[in-house]
Amino acid sequence: MTKNAYIEQEVSRLLTAAVISGSFRQALLKDPVGAISMGFGGEAFDLSADIVKWISSIKANSLSEFASQLANL
Repeated sequence: MTKNAYIEQEVSRLLTAAVISGSFRQALLKDPVGAISMGFGGEAFDLSADIVKWISSIKANSLSEFASQLANL
């Protein structure tokens, strides 16, 4: 698996967790770094500090807004 494909897979896991869990979704929107660090369902997200910083630059009020901005970064 290429590095980009791996990052895409991890970001997909992150978004899936946000869809499944309202509390995780709110944490992701409010504090992306904290939500990513917390993980979900007993599993960690394997994202580099640069990717986490990149994701934390997103300011959104809804998951759809977050995903849209994520796609444009």
